[in-house]
Amino acid sequence: MSPRGVATPDVRERLFAAAERVLEKDGPGALTSRAITTEAGCAKGLLHAHFAGLDEFVAELCLDRFARTATKAQALADLAGEGSVTANVDAVALALLDSGGPVIAGVAMTRPASALRVREALEGGAPGFTAIQEAIAGYLETERKLGRVAETVAPGTVALAVVGTAHHLLMTSWPGTPDPRPQLTRLVAALLGPSPEEGRPAL
Repeated sequence: MSPRGVATPDVRERLFAAAERVLEKDGPGALTSRAITTEAGCAKGLLHAHFAGLDEFVAELCLDRFARTATKAQALADLAGEGSVTANVDAVALALLDSGGPVIAGVAMTRPASALRVREALEGGAPGFTAIQEAIAGYLETERKLGRVAETVAPGTVALAVVGTAHHLLMTSWPGTPDPRPQLTRLVAALLGPSPEEGRPAL
């Protein structure tokens, strides 16, 4: 427990990680300010000292996880020519669903004030689905020029399909529903198919 008057390092991430654990263990109904701070092992008022309330906290948690995935997507550019194209794209797609993604997004969408804050932030340029889509499209275009993606593959269309499906799964996956990850993995594989290199007969 952090004593009063002592700064808590990385307090946002500490509280975000605690909220994810609460959601994973007990579900959306258990997500309260007290449950989060108890799980984080910090003073009860710490959440409200850094956020206007639980609605703002949930929105910021959702936006933070979107931004993390956007950063991972932008790092795809450094992977051009390395590893499996399908695996590289799949890793980014699945990152949208990781760290309790479906549950976090679901909680945000069921809280009108949180949903509004998330939408306004994304419209204002906060890293989100658009940044992820653009990064995937740019990566696939580079890989196509390298001959590792078939000429028939349309990078922009594939990126839209992947991100659009991830968004759909985030909005429709609730506790108790089947794991959405296998569906997304199958979609990425179907959209990209075997690379030109993989399709060549062995010499």
